[in-house]
Amino acid sequence: MTQWRETPQLLSTEITERAKKLNSSLLADAMNGANTMSYEIQPVNKDLIMVGTAVTVSMKPGDNLYLHQAIYQGQPGYVLIADGKGHTKNAYLGELMAGAAKAIGLEGIVIDGLVRDRIDLEKLDFPIYSKGFVPNGPYKDGPGNYNIPVSCGGISVQPGDLVVGDADGVVVVPRHEIESVFEKAEEKHAYEQLRLQEIAAYKEGDNDNGKGIEPAWLAEKIKAL
Repeated sequence: MTQWRETPQLLSTEITERAKKLNSSLLADAMNGANTMSYEIQPVNKDLIMVGTAVTVSMKPGDNLYLHQAIYQGQPGYVLIADGKGHTKNAYLGELMAGAAKAIGLEGIVIDGLVRDRIDLEKLDFPIYSKGFVPNGPYKDGPGNYNIPVSCGGISVQPGDLVVGDADGVVVVPRHEIESVFEKAEEKHAYEQLRLQEIAAYKEGDNDNGKGIEPAWLAEKIKAL
């Protein structure tokens, strides 16, 4: 039986703009490695950044009927998270569906499964993440579910969560944790920028009277062993 739930409220522009100044690695570190999708979930185009509010669809293995429906009910600002149960015999999506999703205004699609039309998807300038490619087409019989908690890339995704994808992969920040995760990620970002400045200065010969460029925490960690 199909479960239908209302589309979750979009995250604010302030949240999505803050997320765009970070990246998947910073957010993953801020969550101590939690809520990071499997390395198997890879971008079709590594040059694209994806940020948006999660909407979800759960599909019968190898069947994309409800993925079609989810795309055509999509809206700008949302990332579609598709639970394909890790199925690897049939592709769930190709050029036509991805093109429609882009035209409708979705921010991207993440599929726990395979896609096809690789060359066309690479040229589309629309973020697609999947476990790989296969030429076989899908079935279109259903059933499926919309906007329910799903599993994708080995983690749980709730409708309304923040989704961020880049060349390193996809992370999902639970909606109720966004502010605390941002604070940690922004602090880490500031630290990394400072370290980059120190490394650049050292490379140019400004080595602070012979002092090395090892991070301050390293000696304490080594000493504690």
